[in-house]
Amino acid sequence: MPQRLVAIGRWLHARAENLLAAMLAVMFAVFILQIFFRYVINLPIGWTHEISVMMWLWMVLFGTAFVVRDSEEIRFDIFYGSVSDPVRRVMVVISAVTLIFLFSVSLPAVIDYVMFMKVEKTAYLKIRFDYLYSIYAVFAVAMIIRQFWLGCQAIWGKGSDGIDPTRSGSGI
Repeated sequence: MPQRLVAIGRWLHARAENLLAAMLAVMFAVFILQIFFRYVINLPIGWTHEISVMMWLWMVLFGTAFVVRDSEEIRFDIFYGSVSDPVRRVMVVISAVTLIFLFSVSLPAVIDYVMFMKVEKTAYLKIRFDYLYSIYAVFAVAMIIRQFWLGCQAIWGKGSDGIDPTRSGSGI
C-alpha cells in the first residue's frame, strides 16, 4: 500500500480516537453535572441522562467501527490460539463470510427502520431518533467492509500474526 495512503489512514484513525475521547469527556461531564444537580442542588434534570445515553451508544458503535483494531476484538482465544495458522485463517474466513451475510441481509431493514424513526424525538432535547440511531447503519456498513478485508487477508495468507499473550493488545 502506498505510504501516502498509510499516512492518511493513520491520521484518520487518530482523529477517530480524538472524537471518541471527546465523546467520553462529554459523557463524563454531563454525568458529573447530573450528580451535582440531583444530590447537591436537589433539582434532578433529565437532559443529562439523554446525553449520557446518546454518547454511550455512539461511543460503542463508532468506536467499534472506526477505532478498535482487529487484534483488540473479543474472540475465543482458547480455540483461536490453539490451532495452526491455516486453521486460524479458515476460522477467520468462516466468521467473515457469516458476518458479511448477516449484516448485509439486515442492512435494508436497518436503514428502513432508522429512516422510519424520524417521526420520534427524544423527551428532553427533541433530537430525532433517526439522527440518533443513524450510527448503527454506519457501523453495519463499516463491519461489512472490515470483515470483507479480514476475509481477503486470511485468504491471501496475511494478517494473522498468531496469539501472543505477552502483548498488551493480544485480546486475552
